[in-house]
Amino acid sequence: MKVKEKSFFGMEWVRPLSRNISRMLAESFNRRTVAIASSAALLAGCQVVPRTETVSSTPDPSPSAGPSATALPSDTTRHRVALLVPLGGTTADVGQAIANATTMALLDTNAENIRITTYDTSAGAGAAAGRAIADGNRLILGPLLADNVPAVQTAAARARVPAIAFSNDANVAGDEVFVMGHVPEQSVARSVQYARANGSASFAALLPEGDYGQKAYSALQNSLRDYGGSLIGFERYARGNTSILGAAQRLRQRGGYDTVLIADGARLAMQAAGELRSQGAGGTRLLGTELWSGESALTRSAAVDGALFSAVSDGRFRRFSESYEARFGAKPFRIATLGYDSVLLTLRIARDWRVGDSFPVARLYDSGGFLGVDGAFRFMRNGVAERALEVRQVNGNRVVSVEAAPSSFSE
Repeated sequence: MKVKEKSFFGMEWVRPLSRNISRMLAESFNRRTVAIASSAALLAGCQVVPRTETVSSTPDPSPSAGPSATALPSDTTRHRVALLVPLGGTTADVGQAIANATTMALLDTNAENIRITTYDTSAGAGAAAGRAIADGNRLILGPLLADNVPAVQTAAARARVPAIAFSNDANVAGDEVFVMGHVPEQSVARSVQYARANGSASFAALLPEGDYGQKAYSALQNSLRDYGGSLIGFERYARGNTSILGAAQRLRQRGGYDTVLIADGARLAMQAAGELRSQGAGGTRLLGTELWSGESALTRSAAVDGALFSAVSDGRFRRFSESYEARFGAKPFRIATLGYDSVLLTLRIARDWRVGDSFPVARLYDSGGFLGVDGAFRFMRNGVAERALEVRQVNGNRVVSVEAAPSSFSE
């Protein structure tokens, strides 16, 4: 059955995603009893490393043109795909979670036509990418950090190997580097669209200093241009309790708005909300961002009751989380779904990708998009993943969906 409704980019959603991929995703979470292959290694006694080989890299300004010392055996029936994540340093736990999720996807789908090899970026992302290319990988999944993308891009560009980064920074996309992360600008746009359709007309914003605040400000301006409404004012602040409270007080004293975007996480947002809604301003509508997703503290604060924010649906994530915990003994980071979905994406394209050929980059621009744990997504021409987002509302002691994410994209 086709779904037809307006998207937050003004397009109609009419084409259902591949039934096979939908079935694959649904069936994957029913295989919780699948045993981990005996070749899976243990890290620190409890964490499972992907059952494919993990290659450690050290900085090397000029990767060798030939196979590395750890070169993989020849493949005639499997595509070589590299996973670039940090397995050391402050983000090692996140990198390990993404690596675990890719293993989980391979197990859940019984994939036999893809070999995924993990390369550690903690000692140098450029060197890791160079090693991956020398080993014959035709697609890179990663890196995790936006700061690592230029080095990976430089190494991969020479071999024309595309990379699907897990970053949420749209600025690093381009030249066969695709951004798969949850981009904050899209969350703001979705919330503003919903708010405008439900009575909001005059907007204001609390914006943290730095890159995130600037992105939120630009997204708010663009959204008001697209959907109507006016920007009455905004206040910037340094990330700290006293600073955001002062900014909220100045904004409340200025007045003239009916809706305020608080572009920060739940903890600071709850403090600012109390100030914004004080002294007779209790009717002010509040908007959050995707940073609020999964924050249970929101349900314990009366100050944010009724506030709205937009994010990818958590419907499939709950099942994913249960399956992940059963396999790996710990709850996953929310971002781990990107690893799982990147494998589903690769498997779908691999149907028409002949082993040994270059990765068919054009297939990433499929207007019908792809389906994963985080719902429907597709890559726009700028290389950034457009995602189907739902609108949520803090409603007393729970967070509820007030407008579901569309389930498919139009042609």
